[in-house]
Amino acid sequence: MFKKILIPTDGSPLSSQAANAGVMFARSVNAEVVALHVTQPFAATIGFDGMAAAYAITDDAYEKASSEQAAKYIDAVMSRADTADVKATSLSVSNFNVADGIVQAATECGADLIFIGSHGRSGLSRLLLGSVTAKVLSLAGTAVLVYRVKDEKDKK
Repeated sequence: MFKKILIPTDGSPLSSQAANAGVMFARSVNAEVVALHVTQPFAATIGFDGMAAAYAITDDAYEKASSEQAAKYIDAVMSRADTADVKATSLSVSNFNVADGIVQAATECGADLIFIGSHGRSGLSRLLLGSVTAKVLSLAGTAVLVYRVKDEKDKK
């Protein structure tokens, strides 16, 4: 069935729920996991209105902070995999578009499944907030399993 499962994470509690479920799914099908975090380049974080000088951070400082943050998020997934006795590797990529980064990483690492969480938003909130998951679904040539995460108000 599935041999290598890509699990993207952004470090949020809902992403962590999906990562936990992804690791357990990988364990159930005896697959390995690739924990992924996609950072955006420094240029993506600043406006094109000339306001870059107002930011008190350099490109190098941003890259260092992004790298540290990615390691923290990925380490959490790697720890879950270790606890579940699931073989895991880590990957951090940079892309202006997070969904593109996920799809490209899946292709490059040879994943045969992308296991990704979704808030399950619809209507106006989805239109306004966008959905990385929806974009991954539309771009991926790899199978995608969407795990519906529950936020605190859904759990009650």
